[in-house]
Amino acid sequence: MRIARAVRSDAGKEEGRTLFERIGAFLVDQRLEPTPTNYAFVHRLFTDPDDTLARAVELITDRGVRLTPRDIQTLTADEHSDEPVVSDVDLKARTEGLVARTQMQVEGFADMVTAMRAETADFGRDLAASAEAMSTGSDAPQANDDFLRITAAMLQRIRVAEQKLETTTREANDLREKLEEARDNARRDPLTQLPNRRAFEEAFAAQEAAGGSMCIAVCDIDHFKSVNDRFGHAVGDRVLRVIADALSQCCRGHLVTRYGGEEFAILFTDVPPDKAQAVLEHARGTVQAKRYKLRDNDAPLGEITFSAGLTPVEPGEMHQTAFHRADRLLYLAKHEGRNQVKIGSASYSDFRR
Repeated sequence: MRIARAVRSDAGKEEGRTLFERIGAFLVDQRLEPTPTNYAFVHRLFTDPDDTLARAVELITDRGVRLTPRDIQTLTADEHSDEPVVSDVDLKARTEGLVARTQMQVEGFADMVTAMRAETADFGRDLAASAEAMSTGSDAPQANDDFLRITAAMLQRIRVAEQKLETTTREANDLREKLEEARDNARRDPLTQLPNRRAFEEAFAAQEAAGGSMCIAVCDIDHFKSVNDRFGHAVGDRVLRVIADALSQCCRGHLVTRYGGEEFAILFTDVPPDKAQAVLEHARGTVQAKRYKLRDNDAPLGEITFSAGLTPVEPGEMHQTAFHRADRLLYLAKHEGRNQVKIGSASYSDFRR
């Protein structure tokens, strides 16, 4: 549905009842519930068809695509969102909304430049004709009046264009900030706020290109499934955040990531393996020494520990190879009793799956 054109065609004669009926028809057409939120959203589209929101909806609904509640949430979430934890689905939806708004912003800039170019060309032709009439002396007073009229009209157009450009520039800066935030969110785990697997792989590639030395550690919470089974996933999530904070504090200066599930990966850069092992042992001891309680009734949660595998990365080695070796060392630590750090190099092969 081409909202902007539909509203412009009868703008000025739209009355309250007609507006109400058209909003209702739009909600029915888009199969949206007639909730206050949806009504207010569509009311804004119909009463301000030149707004960026209306243009974004045009992009989404073009070619018969229906608007969804998720789209409405996405397009308005950036105005009043303060949720501390955002799901991957929400992040994807918000990113898609930002892409739609960015496309609309680019098209708006292109339209503005095209209009200004056309107006400037018309002004140049009119001004040239007026100057020629003044130079030849033919009907000079009229030519002078035309010159003043043309110049005044062009100045007014420039002022309007400057106002539009100022507004559009502010919107573009706002979008730029939100796109930077979206890029950061794409590399961050929403639960622990740690960098995620993608961030780990990108950091590995950057460090490899720079030529620095690296060690990889893979950490896994011991008996984590039993925590979820006994106390529920909400408690499990809190445990994950606690471990994430402890690793971040103890391994400050190195990249700590949530690689997936209850597994964390740490990229140590420009430190020898024995120093990386000492840092990791300190983190393990810190986690083990804490006494965890349930938030609801202060009942003891029991001891929380993690196991880890640590390996240096050989020059030119792919991150998957080194990671797999660290993961096998983690498996060995689990097999030999948990709550320990196992270290080994590429030549270390005294263990099997």
